[in-house]
Order: sequence, then C-alpha cells, then structure tokens
Amino acid sequence: MSDTRDTTSDRDASEADEPVGLRERKRRATRRAILLAAAQLVKERGIDGATVDEISRLADVSPRTFFNYFASKEEAVSGELPSLPAAEHIQAFVAARGLLLDDLAELVVASVDATLADREVVLLRRELVKVSPQLVAQRMTGMREYELELAGVVAQRLAAQHPETFADAEAAFLRARLLVFSASGALRHAWIAWADHEGDDDLTTMVRRAFAALRETIRLDG
Repeated sequence: MSDTRDTTSDRDASEADEPVGLRERKRRATRRAILLAAAQLVKERGIDGATVDEISRLADVSPRTFFNYFASKEEAVSGELPSLPAAEHIQAFVAARGLLLDDLAELVVASVDATLADREVVLLRRELVKVSPQLVAQRMTGMREYELELAGVVAQRLAAQHPETFADAEAAFLRARLLVFSASGALRHAWIAWADHEGDDDLTTMVRRAFAALRETIRLDG
C-alpha cells in the first residue's frame, strides 16, 4: 500500500511540468477511476462497507489524491452534478440580449462537465441511487443548490435586460427560479434520453435538442 501511495504522489508532483492538455486528460482519467471504484465497491458492499482506503486502492491512487477530488466517499459515490461554469460564461450570459431560453441553454451546456457525460459512470450510479435513499437525498440537495445559483444568475440577466419590469430583486429572482426549474426539466429529459441510448448524439447535443423542443412547445399556443 505504501508503494502505491508514494508512486502516486510522485505522479501528482510531476504534473506541473506537463502540458495543460495532458494534465487535464490525466485529471479526468483519475477522477473517472475514483468514481468507478467507489460505485463498484458500494454496489458490492453498501455505503457503510466501503472505505476511502479501499476505493483508493481499487482506483490505483493514494487516499491523499482521493481527497484532492472528493471530500468523502459519499460524494464520490453520488458523483458530480452540474455546477456554474467559469465567470466568463456567466458574464457573457448576463450581458447577452438574444432569446433568453436559448442563452440559458448554452449556459447549462457549459455547466455539463465531461465527467457528467460518462455513460458507464452514469448508468452504474443510477443502479446505486435506486437502492440508496441517502444518495438520492444527497443528489437532490446538490441539484437544488445548483438551481438556486443558476436562478441568481438569470435574475441578474432579467434585471439588466428589463430594469423597469424587474426593479424588485425578489420579483426577478422568483421569475428566474421559475425559468430555471423548467430548464432543469429539459436537462433531466436530455440526460435520461442520453443515458438510455436514445440516439448516438453526445450529452451536450441532447441538452440543446431538449431546450429547442421546450421552446417550440411553448410557442405552440403563441
């Protein structure tokens, strides 16, 4: 075990000398290995029967490296959820004056990290969530946090684009939250369709398609 930890630590230390593209690929590969190892062990033993040391050993990383990626085994098992993209994406969204739903679709696409688009990880985690209420609650909490953060960004856009209509910050936030909840439905629809192999498109394409369908459906009564 000590040999594995030392070797992994040496690999981590050497990453600073590697090209950014190579470091990013290694980072994603390491994260994926941890996600798969955590899901596999919890599937076999349950959440209480798996330890960080065992997950790290199966993923061929040190426990220290594990904690560089995840705060706990529960977080590794529940996995990533969408998170707000980089500041430049948010600033561009707030300043944009295109169709709000279309711009929101692109902001959501920017929130979908590559690890979210790993079908093997998603399907394995789906099996775990079915039998673990604890993981369901954790993912619901994480998704709600993302939705509220996203609603805050949309509220900024509404206030900037329609200052007279949304002079009241609370009114802007409530309208933004309504839109974000609709967007979350489109994201979930795309995610399920993609995970169930409904077509050969990647996840981001499916997300854009779901938003387009939502927009067209809204226009049916227009």
